[in-house]
Amino acid sequence: MSTFLILIGALILDRLFGDPRRFHPLAGFGQLAAWAESRWHAPSRVRGALLLAALVLPWVALAALGASLAWGWVLTLAILTLAIGWRSLDEHAEVVAEALEKDDLSGARTGVGMLVSRDTAALDARGVSGATIESVLENGNDALFATIFWFLVAGAPGVVAYRLVNTLDAMWGYRNDRFRSFGWAAARLDDAMNLIPARLTALGYALAGRGRDALQCWREQAAGWKSPNAGPVMAAGAGALGVVLGGAAPYGGQREWRPRLGMGRMPDAAGIRQAVELLDRALAIWMAFIVAGVIVVVLF
Repeated sequence: MSTFLILIGALILDRLFGDPRRFHPLAGFGQLAAWAESRWHAPSRVRGALLLAALVLPWVALAALGASLAWGWVLTLAILTLAIGWRSLDEHAEVVAEALEKDDLSGARTGVGMLVSRDTAALDARGVSGATIESVLENGNDALFATIFWFLVAGAPGVVAYRLVNTLDAMWGYRNDRFRSFGWAAARLDDAMNLIPARLTALGYALAGRGRDALQCWREQAAGWKSPNAGPVMAAGAGALGVVLGGAAPYGGQREWRPRLGMGRMPDAAGIRQAVELLDRALAIWMAFIVAGVIVVVLF
């Protein structure tokens, strides 16, 4: 019951206040990781794995220690609130949607640049819309659903471990010369930690939208995506929304072709808002199942 109440409290606090305006612990961790990588980088899987462990395990241990104290629930509530990015994701998406509706392509590119790592200067309005929808769907898993999953499984230490590994994967998980070996451990561990929650997220999207289309896209398209976990999430999400995602995307001055995901219309500003609404409905479905689970535990 305390776990459930902390989860409800964290969702309410995130919705009321969002992310800290001046400093976020995940941003600070990212700066620490960037400094450590620049100092100890080597094209070695072992070196990357050791640095990952050195960066992540102390914080997981501190979270476990703090959560075990008498007032540990306060620390757990703070950790979960900071780890959840529900309101922040909605706000970033809304900035892009509003800019597109005002025909402010420059502002829309700036807004989507806060969400994605691709070269936004080369995106047209359709590309900006597609990139934003992809980010809402994928980050909905990372910053919301998978975070909730690991909180329910392992409490505050699980949240810290997941979010830090996910951050390192976002920084080191590239398949280029610098990170192909060094970032291998971060990428593989992130894949393992997302294996179950990503599929539960995809199922949530299917239940919250066009279920039959979502399941068809998941079944037929997800395997073609470069990520084994982002594929199901974005294929199911695109199918649930009735939009087409994928295609060419600029990275590092080159255009990378990604397989088609979803079916139906091309992405636009309205599709961005519909993606946010889909995420919110999927969260309501998740919470309904969690409440049902709590009732079963209490009664039986």
